[in-house]
Amino acid sequence: MNTDDRTPGTPMSDTEADARARQLIAEAYTPTSYRDDSPVPAYGPAEPVAQPGRPPMSQKATDISALMLSGSVAALSVGGATSLVLYVLGTVDPTTLAIGAAGPVALVLAVGSLVKSVGSAKSSMHTETHHHYNGPVRQKNTTVTNTTTTKAVFGRTNLNGTPGSKC
Repeated sequence: MNTDDRTPGTPMSDTEADARARQLIAEAYTPTSYRDDSPVPAYGPAEPVAQPGRPPMSQKATDISALMLSGSVAALSVGGATSLVLYVLGTVDPTTLAIGAAGPVALVLAVGSLVKSVGSAKSSMHTETHHHYNGPVRQKNTTVTNTTTTKAVFGRTNLNGTPGSKC
């Protein structure tokens, strides 16, 4: 049924409305795509094609790329924090502004120093020593007493009561 010849404003009969509704529903459920579920061959004559996304590269290059992306995110957060601090401190005197700008840098340096000291503490944690000797062995353990005095820049160390050198 074609509704283009109808006069505008005249109502449709029930059979015409039912036929028009069935036509619209049939048009709406017409398939617009097809999926082929047949198995894909494992190999064929086509050459490999680069896929969208990151280009193909070695594992080392992928690791370095991910490290650079992570570093850029870290730099962005530090820069954003510095910008926020400088924006908030924009109405204060220059001394306070300089202290506020140096705050994030000092924080980064403190965290770096902490990480470095933890790393050196881990490397010096091994205190057990094993000595293997062939033949007779004589061990002599002596106790050393350290006395340290520090005044201003100069320091003095006494080992078992003998004066040491000045530092």
